[in-house]
Amino acid sequence: MHRLVSISILFTGLVFFNSYAQNTSSTRDSINQYTQIDFLEMKKTLEIQQENRPGPSGNPNDANAANFDENQVRDYTLPQLTTTQSGMPVNSVADWENRKRPQLIAAFEQEMYGALPDEIPAVSWTIKSEKDTVIGGMPIIEQHLVATVDNTIYPELSVSIEALLGIPKTENDSGIPVVVQFGFLNSPFGKIEEPRSYFISPYEPRFKEQLAHQGWGYAILDVSSIQADHGAGLTSGIIGLVNQGKHRSPGQWGALRAWAWGASTLLDYFETRTDIDAGRVAVEGTSRYGKAALVAMAFDTRFTLGFIGSSGAGGASLLRRNFGEMLENLASPAEYHWFAGNFLKYASIQTVDDLPVDAHQLIALCAPRPVFISAGSAKIEGQWVDAKGMFEATVEAAPVYELYNLQGLGTTNFPFMGTALTSGELAFRQHGGGHSTGPNWSTWIAWARKYWD
Repeated sequence: MHRLVSISILFTGLVFFNSYAQNTSSTRDSINQYTQIDFLEMKKTLEIQQENRPGPSGNPNDANAANFDENQVRDYTLPQLTTTQSGMPVNSVADWENRKRPQLIAAFEQEMYGALPDEIPAVSWTIKSEKDTVIGGMPIIEQHLVATVDNTIYPELSVSIEALLGIPKTENDSGIPVVVQFGFLNSPFGKIEEPRSYFISPYEPRFKEQLAHQGWGYAILDVSSIQADHGAGLTSGIIGLVNQGKHRSPGQWGALRAWAWGASTLLDYFETRTDIDAGRVAVEGTSRYGKAALVAMAFDTRFTLGFIGSSGAGGASLLRRNFGEMLENLASPAEYHWFAGNFLKYASIQTVDDLPVDAHQLIALCAPRPVFISAGSAKIEGQWVDAKGMFEATVEAAPVYELYNLQGLGTTNFPFMGTALTSGELAFRQHGGGHSTGPNWSTWIAWARKYWD
């Protein structure tokens, strides 16, 4: 009898598993199909008939394997940072803020990340639920926040943005700093501190605990509730709502800019609360979420600190360096949705050398606000994100910080792993772990205290 019950349970489980696997496969196939339709629609809009150049492979055994040899890095010329489009030198903060910075914002919007719509529906944040908890011995109030986006313009779509906010119970009456992490929620109160288990450092307490011990809060922003992470989703989410279910035009925002906008709406909400110091809000993210965090920092000057983890190409790494992931990977059907449609041009009818911007300029847009660039070990994380390319972009961003009499990294030599270059407003550290900011949290906090304490 027991054996029959066991067989019955096993059979039921197999049926459920097979059904789940088929549904998952069917969903994935549907996403891929609609992604390809949207991708080709954008190329048609751009009148690009030429096939996109394939991006290099991360598999070293493939014929088109990515370059991981510094000796094979080509010579390249970066776009000017301290010269205006008309050739005028940028010699002062006024020159930067009134001339060059607006030019860069326009170029990044038009050619890479896309511009925000002129009109975005109103967003209303509410506390859906809350609970008391203890993290690292510290009493915390965790709140499940939900923002409803007004869908009057297109009732067929609804967008609800979710976030988890943790506020330490302190006697601070003036409001506490908060770090906004780009990630996702497993349940209202079940957020993993990092998107995957390998994001967790075995050598340090988890980031919530470290922030709580500083008396700082944390907010995990569920990016998928803002905009789906695939091309098929571009006719839904906040982008689809604003476009009323239609395909994008080439200069409109991609997912990275949409996720960054979501962080800005969360900051709007923080500005209404007395328990949060909205003048001390940082952004943090790893990988594609690191790209989004850097985009948020660059475009919204209210964010006061950045913690940008392993963001690679399309984030803090120089696109013109042929090392690891390259522009052609970003402009493929797998990742093009992160960017404006115009970005596709540079993987087909044009090249990366025609792109009028690069990562050093994106980092410079954060000036004078402090930014910490983080990377993992080449042996554990791998070299796809190009830690040296991120370091060099940070070095190249320093002249703008110097206009404000602020300090860059203090060296042009790529440091040994574990070296913390944290004396200035631009900071860099390559830790010994994997694809994570985890092992750098304590270093970032010590650096951030210079500006928040």
